[in-house]
This record gives sequence, C-alpha cells and structure tokens, in this order.
Amino acid sequence: MKNAKRKGSRNEYKAIRILEAAGYHCTRAAGSLGIFDIIAISRQDIRLVQIKSNRNAPPAEREAIQKFSGMPQGASKEIWIFEDYGRQPIITEIP
Repeated sequence: MKNAKRKGSRNEYKAIRILEAAGYHCTRAAGSLGIFDIIAISRQDIRLVQIKSNRNAPPAEREAIQKFSGMPQGASKEIWIFEDYGRQPIITEIP
C-alpha cells in the first residue's frame, strides 16, 4: 500500500507540473479522501481533477464525479490516468 500511495502522490505532482506549465494555479487536496485530487484555476477556467495510476476510476467513483454539481461556469471535471512509463496522461472529461 505504501508504494501505491507514493506512486499516486508522484502522479499528482506530475499533473500539477503539467497544469502549472499551462498557466494554472493548483491546489493539491492530499489526504482529504474527497472526490478530486487537484483543483486547477486559470483566468479562463477551473479544472477539477481526479488522478489515477494505470487504471480508470471505478464505476461508483465515476458516478460520484458525474453527480458533483454546483460548479461555476467554465469548470470541468476530469479523470487523468497516468500509465507506467507513459509521457502524458490519458484525460477524460466527465459531463
């Protein structure tokens, strides 16, 4: 379990670096056990991101992300999947 947590944290920081390079200001919700791992804000939009390593979110988690409401205009809910040895994440926007 310890290595899985380490991998998850490493991928969260990797996502933050990608988002910051694109002009976002990021907050990592470490240890909160909430729906989203990263909140990224720019002048144009807000991205709520769930990070996964080598797998997609389970159905119950995807459903919770879909049901999350009350978002401001221009905000998106996303799942980023980092595969081992992959350079870029697979990004899925959730309606």
